[in-house]
Amino acid sequence: MLEASGITVRYGGHTALDETSLTITPGKVTGLAGPSGCGKSTLARVMALMLRPVSGTLTVDGAVVTRWRQRAARDLRTRVALIYQQPRLSVDPRLKLAEVIGEPLAANGRPDEGRVTELARETGLTGELLTRWPHEVSDGQLQRACVARALTLEPRYLLCDEMTTMLDASTQAHLVGVVNAYRERTGAGVLAISHDPVLLDRWADEVVGLAGPGEPSP
Repeated sequence: MLEASGITVRYGGHTALDETSLTITPGKVTGLAGPSGCGKSTLARVMALMLRPVSGTLTVDGAVVTRWRQRAARDLRTRVALIYQQPRLSVDPRLKLAEVIGEPLAANGRPDEGRVTELARETGLTGELLTRWPHEVSDGQLQRACVARALTLEPRYLLCDEMTTMLDASTQAHLVGVVNAYRERTGAGVLAISHDPVLLDRWADEVVGLAGPGEPSP
């Protein structure tokens, strides 16, 4: 399991999370709802080993995380993948889409063009699109590449932070289908963060409400 226990995060004098706990179970989709600014994205970054909390504990399959970001143990870091809400802020504009998808493989010394092609096909990207730069494709096409990138190292946990926001209905449905197929095939645990209660009701096995610090959970 991916377990965040008693997580507190502060930005300057602002408390973004106050002793917040959440568990992601392999094979299940956990929905996370709550108002803007309540700390959903902050919690996702902590659980992706990208943000060190002021206090609290994060464990990945029983192993306690003691280092964060690039200093984290590779075995732990690669078990969790995060898909951001805004794809244009999460890709290197100097990379073509094929390179965006293959970036984690290259970073881990495992370049694999076949794997890139396979994931591009699964997410609905044609061969010609793979040769384009991020500024030459739509938000939906770029988010497809980001979903493919998140799956390259076959993470044990997939954190989807407003993954389908601002996408058209067909792209939303396709990407949710890709994530679900991956979960069913691998037994991965999924965190689905969304403001859309209809989406969470259809997608998640359970939905957890997150309130702002000092506020009761809904």
